[in-house]
Amino acid sequence: MFARSTTTPWPLVALFTAGYLAPYLLPTTVGRLDAGLPLSATQAGAVGSALLLSSAAAGFLLASRVERVGPRALARIGLALAVLGYGSAAFTHAVPAVVAGAVVGGFGSGTATTVAASGIAAERDPHRASTLGLLCVSALAGTVYLTVPHLGAGHGQPLAAIALTALGVWPLTGRLPVRTATTEHARVETAGLPHRRAGLVLAATLLCWSLAQNSLWGVSGRIGITQAHLSEVTVGAVFAIALGTGLVGVIGAGALGSRLGRAVPIGAGTALIAGCIVLSASAHDLRTFATGEIAWNTLYPIVLSYVLGLAASLDPRGRWAVLVGSASSLGTAAGPLAGSVLSARAGFPAMGAILAVGLVVIAVPMTGVALHTGGRRGGTPAAVVAASGGIPTGPVPEVVEILPAGLPAVPTQGSYDVAGPLRAGAAPGSGRP
Repeated sequence: MFARSTTTPWPLVALFTAGYLAPYLLPTTVGRLDAGLPLSATQAGAVGSALLLSSAAAGFLLASRVERVGPRALARIGLALAVLGYGSAAFTHAVPAVVAGAVVGGFGSGTATTVAASGIAAERDPHRASTLGLLCVSALAGTVYLTVPHLGAGHGQPLAAIALTALGVWPLTGRLPVRTATTEHARVETAGLPHRRAGLVLAATLLCWSLAQNSLWGVSGRIGITQAHLSEVTVGAVFAIALGTGLVGVIGAGALGSRLGRAVPIGAGTALIAGCIVLSASAHDLRTFATGEIAWNTLYPIVLSYVLGLAASLDPRGRWAVLVGSASSLGTAAGPLAGSVLSARAGFPAMGAILAVGLVVIAVPMTGVALHTGGRRGGTPAAVVAASGGIPTGPVPEVVEILPAGLPAVPTQGSYDVAGPLRAGAAPGSGRP
């Protein structure tokens, strides 16, 4: 279906960016829904979760159908749904229409991501391509986070940004292959997924991994403002710096390449992230909060890039890459709600400790999968983006209101929260893909 090439697969990278942008902008999207529409923080968060669940559903439904429908046709369907869904939601204030638009747009984002993941998995170096995609979406999301606050209030700006990105990527779909479902392809497809046990373990653990990350991310703005007693401007500046260091971290992983394999970056990286979460959740001053958030945002995209490369190595047809990514979306969708509930009942420090212990536990099976599959597909696990040239500059993953690290409004202690400077009293935060 997708021919392996030695050049940078820009159409796939662009499609990856268009598909991942919605999750990266989720905090600011949810925060503005809360501030601009007659919705409570919990209801706005539920709309965001519905968007991500719709995106994940697209991945689960279409993982084995990319060849059958055709990459070009499916990508265009996904982008069209994204433009239609997010665009309509951006220009209406009727809550039912906004919800419907978010769900339709989410399915479009998931469809685009599915095609991109399938194509990237067929590349000679899938890790390099997926990392370049993370860099692009992080840079774009960072730009949006820095721009949106200056465009006025209202829920439409982040949704319109996603719709415009999908529209801008459309012309590149002409370089994607047309449907080529041969008998041989069909035979491989019906044979079932390879490495089923490793794939299922990776999908289950990444779901929990993403849930833990976004449980903290969803309340990071509140931690900075209410517990560390920082201003919205200061919290936004911390997130902006974190976004930049995250980009530097991914480029550093690209320079490191496969020297350490996949197991060390995934296992040790997850353990270090657990420590960062404890530090951030217990912060009572600027130094502690900034150190935890910046270190966390630096490590998160690095580990994620290795995990995506590992998933792609399990099946050259990209099905595990899609399914693992969809499982991650489920965890992302549930994370903010879980973080709000934990922080409301146990407090921020206890929430951080619980999440950290969970991450350390799931790091074991994730590392086991990496060790077991380390020799497949040439063992190219790290972000080799540095070798590709033309790496986008600008804010980095983990955008926080700068997302991958993000940007949303701060609701009451017991409600579904998102970080971000969307309104007075709200601090930027982020959501992770």
